[in-house]
Amino acid sequence: MTRIVAGTVGGRRIEVPRSGTRPTSERVREALFARLEHYGVLDGARVLDLCAGSGALGLEAASRGAGDVTLVDSSRAASEICRRNIRALGLRGLRVVTAKAAAFLTGAAGAPVDLVLIDPPYELAEEGLTAILNPLTRSEDPWLAPHAVVVVERSTRSPEPAWPQGLGRFADKRYGETTLWFAEPL
Repeated sequence: MTRIVAGTVGGRRIEVPRSGTRPTSERVREALFARLEHYGVLDGARVLDLCAGSGALGLEAASRGAGDVTLVDSSRAASEICRRNIRALGLRGLRVVTAKAAAFLTGAAGAPVDLVLIDPPYELAEEGLTAILNPLTRSEDPWLAPHAVVVVERSTRSPEPAWPQGLGRFADKRYGETTLWFAEPL
């Protein structure tokens, strides 16, 4: 069972895809969002949840006060589950895009985002993660607001992400098999 930890829909259950995803554990989500609230990046934030799966991270952000959340996943089945979760929770300001994260990021950014949550499958090769991170720091039509936070969730067996020029790690935290990497624009 996966549920939203806190906020306006805290405690509510969400649907998860039957296969192909690894929802972030409740313990890790609770710790992650406590840290993000401490950083002051959630209230009214524009958020990208890349490799969204069930949308648990983006939905948690919306429940805790994010103003605009985009859930991106390459699986049509996962995208449909995200849509069902949004409807079931009655949250506003969310949209779902069915696309590979790297391909989505080649498009127009619109208004820069305050928070990027990247939770790819643990088996994603480092080159695949780099293809997602690189477009975030483009100078033309930037994705990131100056104060943005980028969070990458990986297996503790994975190396630190290869941060593109213009993005630097400022923290990391391990929770069992999971490591969260925190980065910001330089």
